[in-house]
Amino acid sequence: MPRKGTNVDSRSIDHEMPKETTVRSRKRKADVAIYLQDPDEVADMIKKKQCGTQVSWNTESVFTSPCRRIPTPDNEVDQPVALNTAGFSAQYTFKNIFVTPTRSSPLPVLCWASRDDVWNNLLKKDETYSRDIHIMNKHPHLQPKMRAILLDWLIEVCEVYKLHRETFYLAQDYFDRFMATQTNVFKSTLQLIGISSLFIAAKMEEIYPPKVHQFAYVTDGACTEDDILCMELIIMKELKWRLSPLTSVSWLNIYMQIAYLKESEEVLIPQYPQTTFVQIAELLDLCVLDVKSLEFCYGVLAASALFHFSSLELVEKVSALKWLDVEACVRWMVPFAMSIREVGSSALRPFKGIPADDMHNIQTHAAYLDWMAKACSYPQVDVDRSQSSPIPFGVLTPPPSSEKPEGTVS
Repeated sequence: MPRKGTNVDSRSIDHEMPKETTVRSRKRKADVAIYLQDPDEVADMIKKKQCGTQVSWNTESVFTSPCRRIPTPDNEVDQPVALNTAGFSAQYTFKNIFVTPTRSSPLPVLCWASRDDVWNNLLKKDETYSRDIHIMNKHPHLQPKMRAILLDWLIEVCEVYKLHRETFYLAQDYFDRFMATQTNVFKSTLQLIGISSLFIAAKMEEIYPPKVHQFAYVTDGACTEDDILCMELIIMKELKWRLSPLTSVSWLNIYMQIAYLKESEEVLIPQYPQTTFVQIAELLDLCVLDVKSLEFCYGVLAASALFHFSSLELVEKVSALKWLDVEACVRWMVPFAMSIREVGSSALRPFKGIPADDMHNIQTHAAYLDWMAKACSYPQVDVDRSQSSPIPFGVLTPPPSSEKPEGTVS
């Protein structure tokens, strides 16, 4: 059962509870995290949308065209580009619609979009949602272990309510980015911030998210419904309503799909074995509890976790990352991989009411805090020895092959 938290003084929150009911957003596909449009992209499209001028208006008339465009701070008029080429007497405005990805796209040829455009959008997501690696320096009253305990408890709450892995990773992203905007947060407020972040993430990801009273219930009276609703508004304002990052588990979905994909027409249908995905995600879960994970972007974290189950050749193929890009993260992950190797990876868990093809997407809880303590207890000489070669010694057993096994997904 979820752990009891510390009491939170609801009077310390000055914001009023919003009276309007928040519109529930529909669940995005969690199986394969390839998004064509999301709230951020739609907002950019609306902002950049241009309105044309009526071409049939008589320019020699003494009256002013009613369709002329007025420059505003939010909708500036682009300066036209004059063409001196013979045969062109008018002025035109051009925009560069061809964008070259910073890394070559490993995606297959897509019939519904340009694979370079899709890949470039994914990379842009990873760069847009930046995190502060010095987050703990802003909160002298907190320790890194407190963050690990809170995230471990959120994982446990996700398992109790059968929430998806993406929901937890969204909550972790909201929490870390919100804490980067604050200073001198006290220990007594951590649980409220964490459960409010999970409340927002559930409404973003789940089709039927738990009610606010259910989130208040798991805190055992430490956080009231009004506290959560007020903190929800505070968090979203501080994050400037940017709630659609491409999380590390989303990157892992993409990498696994590319590794096992056979037919490009089925790119949106999971092709990888569920058990293998769960084992890699378990290593990812353990690593994000450590505050040092903030030093690496989400794409590198997922690629490094996949490296401990496969090979450098496969990682380069599915992520377009080189060894220099993932080396630091791979070596940092070695103690965590060794701790999981000692106890063995968890098997795929069945959940009542969850379809068989969605079992691997449900967040599960394990003894992460114990594994984390074990990883920190390894002698430094053993860790250095395991890092002496490109492929660390004593890590998890890689999959037997990169081909999808015959039959249904395991």
